[in-house]
Amino acid sequence: MGFTIQPGTTDQKQINAVVEDLFRSEYGKLAASLVRAFRLPHLEEVEDIVQDTMLAALTGWSFRGVPEYPTAWLHRVAQNKAVDYIRKRRMRGEEPFELHPGLQQAIAELELERNFLSWEIEDSQLRMMFACCHPGIPAAAQIALTLKTLCGFSVREIANAFLTKELTIEKRLGRARKYFRDHHVELEPPTGRALRKRRGAVLASLYLLFNEGYKQTESEGLFDRDLCLEALRLTRIMAEHPEVRSPESLALLALMTLVFARFDTRTNISGDIVLLSEQDRKLWNRELIEQGMDLFARSEPDIYTSTYHLEAAIQSLHVMAPSFERTDWPAVLGLYKRLYDLNPNPIVAMHMSVSMGQVHGADAAIELLQHSPLPEYYLYHALLGDAYLKANRSEDAATSFRRAITLTTNAREKTLLEERLAAVSG
Repeated sequence: MGFTIQPGTTDQKQINAVVEDLFRSEYGKLAASLVRAFRLPHLEEVEDIVQDTMLAALTGWSFRGVPEYPTAWLHRVAQNKAVDYIRKRRMRGEEPFELHPGLQQAIAELELERNFLSWEIEDSQLRMMFACCHPGIPAAAQIALTLKTLCGFSVREIANAFLTKELTIEKRLGRARKYFRDHHVELEPPTGRALRKRRGAVLASLYLLFNEGYKQTESEGLFDRDLCLEALRLTRIMAEHPEVRSPESLALLALMTLVFARFDTRTNISGDIVLLSEQDRKLWNRELIEQGMDLFARSEPDIYTSTYHLEAAIQSLHVMAPSFERTDWPAVLGLYKRLYDLNPNPIVAMHMSVSMGQVHGADAAIELLQHSPLPEYYLYHALLGDAYLKANRSEDAATSFRRAITLTTNAREKTLLEERLAAVSG
């Protein structure tokens, strides 16, 4: 848990913060452990129990105070609520769910074993990810369902990740849940070849999970270390598991590791953003960089060319460069062009604009950005503003910065953009 709180406190503001933090970090683990233990067949029932548990924490802790071990409290209450749910089903004469054999006696005694081994929870989370990525629903819906159910994303955060509207995500989630319900899909992953067919959607979910941790879209802070570490942990399991490991999973793990090596230098002591060009490279984590480079080599980049391989290659050039100015920008641009050929979308073009500007000048960057507009994305307007500034087009730069400020929901990013705007306007 990233948020610390004094046990016993009843301060509502602190309780809201700690429950929000636990919602993010424990939602998926709670859902996965309940499915593993009770084999609840429908996703909606699992979500209802987990959400009811979180609500119980929010209201109960306001009166009784935060328990000494809030995570254990959540798991215990969720398990008790699941027991009550099954008891009510049986009292109504409905078909009881099949229980894990080791829990039959506990249910009969109206008690549930309180302790879940940490490795079992971790394994359950990954199993649930594969279960959510069912081939009967579109890939985008698979990823959205995984992010909502197991990663604790809000609908807005998922919409931001896909650069689409919240209503679109709500419809995707609704159709996915309806498919699971209508087709009586049980939350169990397949095996063998069927399991490996779902690997791509799981990797894409982990990629977006890490991205959200590295740059929170709905927070006062800039990043969430715990979220990044969770993505790294699950991706490492993927990269090492004999059934699902692949060059792509190694490349994604390499990418995350290389990016995370710069994590602690992204803000200063006051929490303000420090751009890549201004970061103290001596403070980058050299051990993580070495690990990332080793993982990248093991992903066989000379043989395989996935989007993760290309992004990891780009990051390797950044972390190995002695300075921002002495980065091999032509090589970075070349990799982005290959990435765009593989995945032609405005997001790739937007990120490519930085290296395009370094190699061919600000006008080339502006042309690239205008050719692939993202009118509702703050970062697009921020990069366009920087390009205009380098091209000595101050009025256009100010307009772009103003637009970026209205679009971002992150307080730290808004502060940085306001500083950029003030410098231009002044």
